[in-house]
Amino acid sequence: MNENFINAWILNTELDRTSKKQELIAYRQQQGFKGIDKTLPLAQAIMKGWKKHSPADSLVISPKLELMGRLPVNERTPPYQAAKGYLLFLQESMDGKLPGLREETSPHWDTLFETVVESGAIVDDGLSVVLTREHSEKEILSVFRTSETDAQNYTVVEIDATTFKDGGVLTIDVWVGEAEISGSFDLFAGDTTALVRDNALASATDIPTNQREIIKYPFSQGRVFKLGAIGNSSEQGKINGFLAKISVEPASEKNEGN
Repeated sequence: MNENFINAWILNTELDRTSKKQELIAYRQQQGFKGIDKTLPLAQAIMKGWKKHSPADSLVISPKLELMGRLPVNERTPPYQAAKGYLLFLQESMDGKLPGLREETSPHWDTLFETVVESGAIVDDGLSVVLTREHSEKEILSVFRTSETDAQNYTVVEIDATTFKDGGVLTIDVWVGEAEISGSFDLFAGDTTALVRDNALASATDIPTNQREIIKYPFSQGRVFKLGAIGNSSEQGKINGFLAKISVEPASEKNEGN
């Protein structure tokens, strides 16, 4: 564990998860302990990861302070029992499967996403991100559909990376929602008009529901891309959601690390 994790623990009373006892506070102050600033990013990540009514949780938090997994102490049931079960929990967290964090998501993603698209809360057209050195990472939450015609019916995200004059590596970390259809994601040059897979620069195909894949594409100079998302199903008009974290590692930073 020490090779991949920094292991630490924190009392529930330290972040006001449970009521503090005055005697305990007084004793700890006598011992020189100081209270924890709850506005700190790590404290915020811990508090975000708590499960309601759970007396204690095991949390996996990334170096960027993103929640990667949660295992409530009262839910150490199969397949997460004993040492092997806890190891499985850690492995799934490292693999980006978000164990324990997706359980409260609606199982009816197709209906849910249809509703939010129609309401305007999530759009599936006119999507775009502009990446710069100051803001080199953006997230897109949207939907994809199975093709309703013989032609491809992509949800298209325009990615503007023109500010990276010397190029870099474009990374698209995409998570497919929990509806019944898998998704495929194709990266195209910005000036591509025929959005078919044969014209793609890179692809991640047939990503299963509730799974994650990463597309990486190196480029030598600033340019615009298009990311196309589409569902895989023989049944037309099905819908699922996706979350894409899009980022660029500038060429200069990449070279400095070598």
